[in-house]
Amino acid sequence: MSENPEETIRIYTGPTMLAQALRSRLNDINIEPITKDDHQSGIVSGFATGVPGQVRLFIRKDELPKAQSVIDLFLKDVEEE
Repeated sequence: MSENPEETIRIYTGPTMLAQALRSRLNDINIEPITKDDHQSGIVSGFATGVPGQVRLFIRKDELPKAQSVIDLFLKDVEEE
């Protein structure tokens, strides 16, 4: 059974502003994360779920080796603030 390279993995959950910063860093290395905002999606569909201002970022599993150092550095930078 082979792994589907289109499968995604969650790389970040947190405030929208920080997610946008991580997205920008990943875009710099030609990776386009998928953003999921359950709260905003719920508002649009008429029922609010999730935590306001919290989003999740996902990338394809096959992109993780390329993205890992960027993610690690980002998380280190965020903890130091």
